[in-house]
Amino acid sequence: MWKKEVIRQIESHKAHSRLRFRLKQRTEQFTDLLFLTLFDSETSVSGNLDVLENRFDELVDLACWEVNQPCRDIWQGYVQELPRILEKLNLDAQAISDCDPASLSLEEVYMAYPGFYAIAIYRLAHEFYKSGFPMMPRLMTEYAHQKTGVDINPGAQIGESFFIDHATGVVIGETAVIKNNVKIYQGVTLGALYVAKNLKQTKRHPTIEDNVTIYANATILGGETVIGANSVIGGNAWLTASVPANSKVFHNPEISIKTK
Repeated sequence: MWKKEVIRQIESHKAHSRLRFRLKQRTEQFTDLLFLTLFDSETSVSGNLDVLENRFDELVDLACWEVNQPCRDIWQGYVQELPRILEKLNLDAQAISDCDPASLSLEEVYMAYPGFYAIAIYRLAHEFYKSGFPMMPRLMTEYAHQKTGVDINPGAQIGESFFIDHATGVVIGETAVIKNNVKIYQGVTLGALYVAKNLKQTKRHPTIEDNVTIYANATILGGETVIGANSVIGGNAWLTASVPANSKVFHNPEISIKTK
């Protein structure tokens, strides 16, 4: 009898009757196949688009919890955007190859750079986010987060030729705006100054203008914070206010070296 009572109590505490973890697993499988379809020379584009469409239909059934939301109408528009997304991703890969002297080839960037993978999954998820498709874009970028240590919210707006070096620990918030030719390094946070729930519909994260470089472990916070074009933000800097164009910002720690 005690076992039946435990089962009853567990089931009574399962408050989310529509929470199906198959959605997470299927989204990860969909993401893997989508990535291969776009980049792997041995993976068929024409054949896989049909497979992806069928898998997307399954995701619609799992994710589209709002009955009146026309989620099934999204796929055709998404597929039409894939060439433009791939074109942007090729620019991202070229930017990484051009900016990193350790890069030996574009093939190495596509296969071995976690920063590129995180950007790729972000761009693929962002298109779903713009269409209002629920849950799935967040699960896609969280999948990339698990693999790379880079957490890019699918709502962020990121321009062309984006470069994340070393990747691990990067956080980019939902309302961040990053323009063209921006380079950031490991540990950078583009975050919110305040996290109150009633600020959800406001711009909470900073804007990074063209040609900005942000070095390791810098933290930039606030929706009104703008980093002007062509600026360099040094490592470990903490910013909650805007910076004019062509600025150099650096943290100046006191380091003492004693010798015998």
